[in-house]
Amino acid sequence: MKLPNKQHHSSENEDGSDLPPPFRNPFVHELRFTPLEKIRIGVMTVTVFPVRLFFAVLLMLLAWPFAFAASLGRSELAVETETWWRRICDIALRGIMRAMWFCGGFHWVTVKGEPAPPSQAPILTLAPHSSYFDAIPVTMTMASIVMKTESKNIPVWGTLIKFIRPVFVSRSDQDSRKKTVEEIKRRAHAGGEWPQIMIFPEGTCTNRSCLITFKPGAFIPAVPVQPVVLRYPNRMDTITWTWQGPGAFEILWLTLCQFHNPIEIEYLPLYTPSEEEKNNPALFANNVRSIMAKALELPITDLSFDDCQLSLAKGPMRVPSNSSLLQFNRLARRLGLRAGTTDTVLEQQASKARKLWGYTLGLGDFAHYLDLPVTDMLTELHSLFNQWELWKHTYSVY
Repeated sequence: MKLPNKQHHSSENEDGSDLPPPFRNPFVHELRFTPLEKIRIGVMTVTVFPVRLFFAVLLMLLAWPFAFAASLGRSELAVETETWWRRICDIALRGIMRAMWFCGGFHWVTVKGEPAPPSQAPILTLAPHSSYFDAIPVTMTMASIVMKTESKNIPVWGTLIKFIRPVFVSRSDQDSRKKTVEEIKRRAHAGGEWPQIMIFPEGTCTNRSCLITFKPGAFIPAVPVQPVVLRYPNRMDTITWTWQGPGAFEILWLTLCQFHNPIEIEYLPLYTPSEEEKNNPALFANNVRSIMAKALELPITDLSFDDCQLSLAKGPMRVPSNSSLLQFNRLARRLGLRAGTTDTVLEQQASKARKLWGYTLGLGDFAHYLDLPVTDMLTELHSLFNQWELWKHTYSVY
């Protein structure tokens, strides 16, 4: 090992060619306000915010009796014949929920494309998933969603949830994931008798900087799906709710302090899987993701919900929001490095980093600490850091 030279970051290689932009962590969202924006938020907090919050809660309470009445006598295994009073409840609920979003500053919703009926597209795949405000298209269509079983026991909200006939998943049941997939398949193959199922295949919230890996649940039934993309064009992004960033109430407060919150919902053409895709849900998911990414003009990445654990690390091993370590983690999995990033493991690595602070590590050192031979795959992994002259960094980077 040798002591490092003075480190610096350059936007160009030695040959003058442009370097790729720094990687942005999709699980992190940071808000920065100008002095004028802070003043506006302060004024809105004591004037508009309490009024909006009051009417939003009032409208949710108003929706409860309609949802309760429409849910009486329902079976979880079959769809009952629609009666006139259930139809009235459905129309009333759509109107009330739309009024609630209006009170929240979502004054108009731009809808593009043509929604397909349940008989043609039993499953709708929505992305990117970035906030609980993504519930807006759910309340507009009253489509079913996948929800935690515990949600149905929440006062008022639980009754509204049960009205849309969700597919419940239980964390305490080891076979819950399998049962959930089977229930989605059963409804998807019912010939349009059941309401459409809206699924967010990313499985977690991101900051909309890219599309992460799609989970296969929506694609295992091997039926046509309709991709739906969401956009929030506000310059000041108070919508995004990620694992690192403003909390749920802070997002609600800041969003209700906006004059207007635009949202765009675009229905893309129906996607019918090929025979190969029917037999390979991962391929089906990747192809649908590519279409949605193209419509959104966003890159795709092989990161998934599992990578949140690494991005949430604290202390000496904390991952910066623009770090390439999440991409590193993806490549490491391809090498079979599946060690869990628990607090104990991270502290052990942090201890090594403190001992080696100030020393640089090359490819050979990299291979040594991973206990792997120098191969093309490992070289590719190491070269990820070389793109930004990160070969000069210390063990803590690795």
